[in-house]
Amino acid sequence: MARLFSNAVTLSHKFIAEVVCLGDTVIDATVGNGSDTLFLAQLVGATGRVIGFDTQPSALERTGDRLKEVGLRQRVSLIHSGHENLTKHVKEPVKACMFNLGYLPGGEHSIVTLPGTTKAAIEQALTVLERNGLITVVIYTGHTGGTEEAAAVAEVVSKLPQHLWDVAEITFPNRKNHPPYLLTIQRR
Repeated sequence: MARLFSNAVTLSHKFIAEVVCLGDTVIDATVGNGSDTLFLAQLVGATGRVIGFDTQPSALERTGDRLKEVGLRQRVSLIHSGHENLTKHVKEPVKACMFNLGYLPGGEHSIVTLPGTTKAAIEQALTVLERNGLITVVIYTGHTGGTEEAAAVAEVVSKLPQHLWDVAEITFPNRKNHPPYLLTIQRR
């Protein structure tokens, strides 16, 4: 039997897979090494679209190469921009938006997502999310600025009206060393 709660990223994939269908438009707000981007490209199928954001050219290049290797590059628009510019590039409704905060695994650890830009990006993602659409945010607090970023995200979601939004947080209280946790936001 598979471990249901192995980590926050695995859980985010399970939740996203419940709402995304073939033909949907979705966002990877933090492309990184392309794991979430590839996952989304597989979910939306040939008629769907993934829009991916990253500020690091190496992340976009690595992700583009990864997608080409499996024949899914045509499903993904990779945008060299911070996620705080989301609505400058996304005009249509989206079914899902994934955030995986912190730094690029295997990359420069001093380049991290930031409280102000992440807050702006989540606020913008809320405006383009379809009914029953889902935003997942994997939050890391173990790096410099991570706790402040988590507080900025909490500030955004704590103000969402409960008759319009369902927000859930899944933490791992028995794990050591600041394990990442998952925040989900679904439009009712």
